[in-house]
Amino acid sequence: MDEVKHTTSLTAQDEEILVRRAQQQDTEALTRLYEAYFDKIYRYLALRIRNNYEAEDLTQQVFMKVLKSISSYKSTGVPFSSWLYRIAHNQLVDYLRQQNKKATVDIESLPLAHEGDDPQYKIEQQIDIDELKTAIRRLTAVQQEVLTLRFAGELSIAQCSEIMGKSQGAIKALQHSAVIALRKALMSER
Repeated sequence: MDEVKHTTSLTAQDEEILVRRAQQQDTEALTRLYEAYFDKIYRYLALRIRNNYEAEDLTQQVFMKVLKSISSYKSTGVPFSSWLYRIAHNQLVDYLRQQNKKATVDIESLPLAHEGDDPQYKIEQQIDIDELKTAIRRLTAVQQEVLTLRFAGELSIAQCSEIMGKSQGAIKALQHSAVIALRKALMSER
């Protein structure tokens, strides 16, 4: 049996091995893929819908879909994670349609500080996070998506391109305009 290092971050080769094993219903491989991607998919969804409980629910639904359809997954030369984010994106679109695009609950999943930290530091950090949330809401849906995929999901330009169905040049341009718009929104907050 192929050996894969046990870390939450996977190399392309490790990912490929785990996917092949998962396609054969290897529960350890399925678990490893789940562990490697759960937090990233959760952050992607939580930043988009701004509701921790709903994001957790959607993340579980994404992995249920992965479980049901992994045997039919075909490698197309792009990382498995792109396929996974495409499922998450589709789940998100379905959710937003059901909510009539009224994602109004704030994100509370961002870690603020450790319990022993200075209370003033916690308050200042919360103010910064609140400003960021408000500024992000001012961006277009596409700008929000590219920023969450790139920074919360930690995906490459190529992976974002695959997930969003846009060229890599378009993703770079979107990211650039989103960062500028976010910077302007943050400056107006202050």
